[in-house]
Amino acid sequence: MSLVPDIVESWRHPQRVVRRHLSRPRSEAFAFTFLFVFLLIAFVAQWPQAARASYLQPEVPLTQRLLAAGLGLMATIPLWYGLAALSRLVARALGGQGDWYGARVALFWALAAVSPAMLLQGLTSGLLGDGLQARLVGGLVALAFVALWLAMLIEEERAK
Repeated sequence: MSLVPDIVESWRHPQRVVRRHLSRPRSEAFAFTFLFVFLLIAFVAQWPQAARASYLQPEVPLTQRLLAAGLGLMATIPLWYGLAALSRLVARALGGQGDWYGARVALFWALAAVSPAMLLQGLTSGLLGDGLQARLVGGLVALAFVALWLAMLIEEERAK
């Protein structure tokens, strides 16, 4: 499995990619890998902003900021599992035919697919600071994530 071509294809055909991932043998490690890829890229995306903040406030070193960012991202793991479970419950209430594993794959793959855009968001925040441009890019990334996730979740819920 190659992640980069799948990420690129996810931006054009998210349903096809998530269907392909769901057709593989079930493996919780496989699903968690997508979440891990997202967390790793989200961590790297925070470096420019942390470097800028360290430059502007040298009393807090960059390593301290990065350690806090990494620990903060790791602390979100249960939240992502909870969000996947919540999305499954909502989908089931709306007549979805999917399952818990599929809801996790849809969410975690949507996160992994949007992670390159998060790199752009991190660069924007790092280079321009907190301003209109950074908020605009952040909003576009959030909108892209929601669109990808919903498309993938809908496909997963009708895949059964």
